[in-house]
Amino acid sequence: MRVMIVGQKWMGAATLHAVAAAGHEVVRAAAPFCAGEEYDRLYAAALQRGIPAIHVGQRLSASDVPAAVDVIVAAHAHTFIAPDARAKAKHGAIGYHPSLLPRHRGRDAVRWTIHMGDPVAGGTVYQMDDGADTGPIICQDWCHVRAGDTPEFLWRRDLGPMGIRLILQALEMLESGKAILRPQDEAPATWEPAFRKAKLSEAPPAPKNDSG
Repeated sequence: MRVMIVGQKWMGAATLHAVAAAGHEVVRAAAPFCAGEEYDRLYAAALQRGIPAIHVGQRLSASDVPAAVDVIVAAHAHTFIAPDARAKAKHGAIGYHPSLLPRHRGRDAVRWTIHMGDPVAGGTVYQMDDGADTGPIICQDWCHVRAGDTPEFLWRRDLGPMGIRLILQALEMLESGKAILRPQDEAPATWEPAFRKAKLSEAPPAPKNDSG
């Protein structure tokens, strides 16, 4: 499939390498601008492979998406992928969120998983919509939270690698026509704000699709 990757840091770069190694064609990468002379890791990985790369801010528009894209993949993207951008791709946009959605919607899902003492964590690849981690689920997996885990340990040991695997699984399902998009159940849904930056009593933010 022809894939555009939107994201940053390790997750963005690792996703690009894995998607390309799986035989998909990465046609463009979009990453945030980094101050100074250093490129973001996703941006640099794209340049190293000769893949066109752009800098993107808080919003990805249709003009940023090349023609004939099958799917937009969000990998640690803090960029709103606008409806016109999603509509330009055959399968829209999919993103990885490091929680068992609909639990722990929001940017700091791993930190809240540890903070709330959850015995089980997980990851979800879902089709993005205008909400904050609210789109229909394509695939999920889970893992145990071990005694002494920190958000960093849990991410590096389980949830980061799980995200790469689930993204590849979702692409295979979409390509084969076997993907079944399952709406999220709102009854058990939770949303948490940025960790230690807002009170839990605050209302959720304006609708926004956000990945991990």
